[in-house]
Amino acid sequence: VQAAESRGFAVVTTSGDVDVKLAVDATAAAVEDRLDIVAIASRDTDFKPVLEAAAERSLGTVAIAPGEHGRSDALRNAAQDDITLE
Repeated sequence: VQAAESRGFAVVTTSGDVDVKLAVDATAAAVEDRLDIVAIASRDTDFKPVLEAAAERSLGTVAIAPGEHGRSDALRNAAQDDITLE
């Protein structure tokens, strides 16, 4: 946490389903036109609706997979672009 904060990241501590909170926050930002591009680095398909909502609003979308075995085809198919990290 301290390392992230020292690098300028805003750290939010929460309990429960962090992925759901992130998905809700990202969708809200997309709907409110606060973003140009939505990039999701995950294999969790809970984020698919985020990419779909962004695409419906003509925002750029990117699915970033954490390695070849961490790729989600659902996310990749929902995004305009995809990146697989090595």
